[in-house]
Formats: sequence, structure tokens, C-alpha cells
Amino acid sequence: MSFFKQNIDRLGRLVRGACGLCCLGGAFFLRDHMVAAVALGGSGLFMLFEAFKGWCVARACGLKTPL
Repeated sequence: MSFFKQNIDRLGRLVRGACGLCCLGGAFFLRDHMVAAVALGGSGLFMLFEAFKGWCVARACGLKTPL
């Protein structure tokens, strides 16, 4: 399971967690627009998963990210 091993540091985890919370907040405010709310909510939940796991899907696929 090397694909899911931790590949981001503390700063990357904090940034992904903050972005995830912002996306969830945006989903709450756009709850009248179902497609946008679901897209933002799903993205926010995935970012929170990345933050808690310490894993980045882009880095796992070989892309270099600044954080």
C-alpha cells in the first residue's frame, strides 16, 4: 500500500485542512445550488481526508506540489 503512504509535511496538512474547511463552508452557503454544493462538499471532504491522512493524491501520482 505504498500509494497511500504519508507524503506531505505538517504545513501541507494544515493548508489542505484549511482549504477543506473553506470548501465545506462554501458548500453550506451554496446549498440552494445543489450541483455546486455537492461538488464543493465532496472536494472539501476529500481535502480533509488528505489532511488527516497526511497524503496528497497529486504527489502520489508523481506531480510535484509546492506545499
